[in-house]
Amino acid sequence: MEAKEFRKAGHSPSLLSAFLYFDVSFMIWVLCGALSLFITKDFGLTDTQKATMVAIPILGGSVFRIPMGILADRIGCKKAGLTGMSLTLIPLLWGWLGGTSLLQIHMIGFLLGFAGASFAVSLSLASRWYPPQYQGLAMGIAGAGNSGTALATFFGPQLAQAYGWHNVFGIAMIPLVMVMIVFAILVKDAPNAPAPKPIMDYLSVFKHADTWWFSMFYAITFGGFVGFANYASIFFYDIYGDSANPGGLTKIQVGYLVTITVIAGSFFRPVGGWIADKIGGMRLLVILYSVVSVCAFAIATMPSSFLVMLLYTSVMMACLGMGNGSVFQIIPQRFSSEIGVITGIVGAAGGLGGYLLPTYILGPLKQSTGSQVTGFLVVGSIVLITTLIFYAVTRSWRKSWAKAESGVNF
Repeated sequence: MEAKEFRKAGHSPSLLSAFLYFDVSFMIWVLCGALSLFITKDFGLTDTQKATMVAIPILGGSVFRIPMGILADRIGCKKAGLTGMSLTLIPLLWGWLGGTSLLQIHMIGFLLGFAGASFAVSLSLASRWYPPQYQGLAMGIAGAGNSGTALATFFGPQLAQAYGWHNVFGIAMIPLVMVMIVFAILVKDAPNAPAPKPIMDYLSVFKHADTWWFSMFYAITFGGFVGFANYASIFFYDIYGDSANPGGLTKIQVGYLVTITVIAGSFFRPVGGWIADKIGGMRLLVILYSVVSVCAFAIATMPSSFLVMLLYTSVMMACLGMGNGSVFQIIPQRFSSEIGVITGIVGAAGGLGGYLLPTYILGPLKQSTGSQVTGFLVVGSIVLITTLIFYAVTRSWRKSWAKAESGVNF
């Protein structure tokens, strides 16, 4: 009965299109990470350079998410989505026919941020079609497009080994064009979409402290997910790969491990949104942050078995995925009329967190210490502190906008 009511409450073709747009875009956004073992071999990069290379697309996505969010509010999600996909063709074409220097790889990676900016459009499209009681589930379904990461990590290394990593960029244009056609046919902008406003009116949300709090909390959940998803191939191969251990894992086998880890984070996102609808996103996030912190410390023990490590990383990614769904169960209840731009802002913060994780924590600490241990001790400590801050902030929310009589499911 509940599933039937959910379908009636919104527009299923638009929700499906939002998922497909996010899915194919996420697949493209993390291509540099999925192909990292092949690209870095061609250029002979240091640990820090490897981390930077896989993180630059995340930075690009962070930069482009705010303007894409504003664009979704001003011209509608349908036109904004088609614009975003058209721009994504540029770096794919460049990676296919060019990408012969590290500088070009960095520029291609940054432009892949157009794909990462799909977040601001697809989640806005899903949110506007569904009432408050279904926000967590609707945005979780759209956000499950994170699963595109699994497509990249599973097929990317195999295609790169068979055809060369340059050609993988060309192959990626095929599903993107297919999704563009589906998106153009099926999507309808929600009738309750707000009227366009002056640019400065959109940016006025920066004056709210809650904008910054949501940005910080999402920088941990989404930043942790996408940052580790891009770095995971380097991480697993560094510890368990055949270059360091005779008889160790091949690059293709590492791709399988990363795919399992990423699937855990991707497919648990709608689960997190659904649970948040039931018990409240604030309650759920306290639990999830705590588990993520414990998992990071467990990863720092560097177990000798890659299967044990896979368990630790998968549980951590599943909790980060559920955390992503939980954050966006809360946001529409606080910023219902500015959902496009707030999605862009908070999404940008998430992307920034994903950029900082490998570039300034995992990569440099690995290079300076010769081990991945210190990086994950730092990550565990950061998440633990965030858990305490989140608990304190949500107590103040319950005294202001998230009061029981407000109808907010917190």
